[in-house]
Amino acid sequence: MEHALYGESGFYLRERPSSHFRTSVGASPVFAEAVLRELAAIDEALGGPDPLDLVDIGAGGGELAAGVLAAAPPALRSRLRVTAVDLAPRPAALPGEIVWARAAPDGIHGLVIANEWLDNVPVDIAEQTADGPRLVMVNVTDGEERLGGRPSEADLAWLDRWWPMRAVGERAEIGRPRDRAWASVIVRLARGRAVAIDYSHALDDRPPYGTLAGYRDGSMVAPVPDGSCDITAHVALDACAAAGESAGAVTTALTTQREALLALGVTGGRPAIEQAASDPRGYLQALARASEEAELIAPGGLGGFGWLSQSRP
Repeated sequence: MEHALYGESGFYLRERPSSHFRTSVGASPVFAEAVLRELAAIDEALGGPDPLDLVDIGAGGGELAAGVLAAAPPALRSRLRVTAVDLAPRPAALPGEIVWARAAPDGIHGLVIANEWLDNVPVDIAEQTADGPRLVMVNVTDGEERLGGRPSEADLAWLDRWWPMRAVGERAEIGRPRDRAWASVIVRLARGRAVAIDYSHALDDRPPYGTLAGYRDGSMVAPVPDGSCDITAHVALDACAAAGESAGAVTTALTTQREALLALGVTGGRPAIEQAASDPRGYLQALARASEEAELIAPGGLGGFGWLSQSRP
């Protein structure tokens, strides 16, 4: 998975996510506006630091960072220090004010957003056998699988705590690398909030056969790790939350994108029909926005993403 996504000719070094699957950022500028409202609230709580950080981890094409920057009022924008973090080359059209980096900076004062990042942090997969968990090995050319040796003791302990398998044939994605990745974000947060957004599951509702999947050109494909497709797996955000707390987070909230965006004013409410007669153009614009908002908070779609929010005062 590491080689297929981030190796010399890995998928994410060649491709932009928006070319292969629909994201909240690509669905509507409403998402960037909601992130801006979150950032403004954090700015107020921190007393208006200068600079105020916005760090976008797993930035892809930089659309979220650019959207927040463009929507920010001048007084806020003048204090904004925007960092987009990604291993891919800097997009040519990205505003010059945005720093492009391969790793998050230290000493962040503000907001970190990791939108659909953790699901692409590579993980090993274990399968339960009569003799206990075994690692799943895969042929990187054709995707053929076979069972290998036992996971490490640390991974076995993680499975026992966060994803216990009870029946032969069950599979689990060992999320310890994601826990470490998230903890590394929290330790870089001096003051403010970090938010991870991803398809996720909780300890009492783990999928018995895992969630490993491949995507290419908007369609689901076999997750063959040959670099030709995105390879992803849902995230155990509750395990990441515990790792964040161990790294210094003092508050934790786990919710859904629907609930988080509703709290930020994204409701999907339709305009009054009477507006169609008095202001038809405005009515159509409001109707289009309502449709975009509805997509972002749809329970069976983008609204079903998990949101992990952790802060340091």
